[in-house]
Amino acid sequence: MTALDRRLDAYRDDLADRRLEGRVVARRYVDGVPRQVVVASAPVRRAAAPDAVQDTEALFGERVLVFEEQDGWAWVQLGADGYVGYVPVAALGMAGPEATHRVSALRTYVYPRPDIKSAPTALLSLGSLLAVAADAGPFLRLADGGYVAAVHTVSLATIASDPVAIAARFIGTPYLWGGKTSLGLDCSGLVQLALGAAGVDCPRDSDMQAVAFGEPVPPGLDWQGLRRGDLVCWKGHVGLVSAPGRLLHANAFHMETVEEPLMPAIERIAASGSPVMAVGRPGAGTV
Repeated sequence: MTALDRRLDAYRDDLADRRLEGRVVARRYVDGVPRQVVVASAPVRRAAAPDAVQDTEALFGERVLVFEEQDGWAWVQLGADGYVGYVPVAALGMAGPEATHRVSALRTYVYPRPDIKSAPTALLSLGSLLAVAADAGPFLRLADGGYVAAVHTVSLATIASDPVAIAARFIGTPYLWGGKTSLGLDCSGLVQLALGAAGVDCPRDSDMQAVAFGEPVPPGLDWQGLRRGDLVCWKGHVGLVSAPGRLLHANAFHMETVEEPLMPAIERIAASGSPVMAVGRPGAGTV
């Protein structure tokens, strides 16, 4: 039996997911109620307060399970990666039809009509989920009535061949703790989005990614021998090798997503007290 993690298991002293009954003690157990994110992105916070730490974001179309609604906040578990936290109730709606497509462009507008001159109603980021009802020329009509440019989407069955190419599209995007959109994201959010587009099931946080994909650094590792798509994992940080000797990562040193030489980055981060703890090759075994 795996150890419980409050980031991934919905339990508090007063309330818990009914599926955890017998594993945790709580005053009350409830079944999660299915809901769906109906805004471009919703903050997932550590506490039910607007100034609480944002741990991640839920993107448009994502399914969630709601365990409690109180004072404008919903305590939820995300359907995509299982993350638990507090989301504004206003960001959620009834669960609609299952998604058929996802946004593949860095960002795209939703229009009220199949007309680029109509005033957009939303700006969606890469990875947002779409339930498409019909083709409408160069647009796709969504189940909720909006329209998106077909060229900015792919079917859910479409798998990107190169996660690094996906990540590279975020170069210059501001660093944002807990962010997962083209307007701001963090190191593990970048990795999760890139691997997700390539069909790799990827957990949210860097320590989870190190466990899922990484192995301890072997003695005498040839850092120049790491290849495109390999992960380099530090305590609290993660990046993608973009080419031998190059690293692509969202980081607080530059306060944006950058590509830079690998060894200077390793040395800089080690000087701050965090040596590389693991390297990995998602979907292809270990390095």
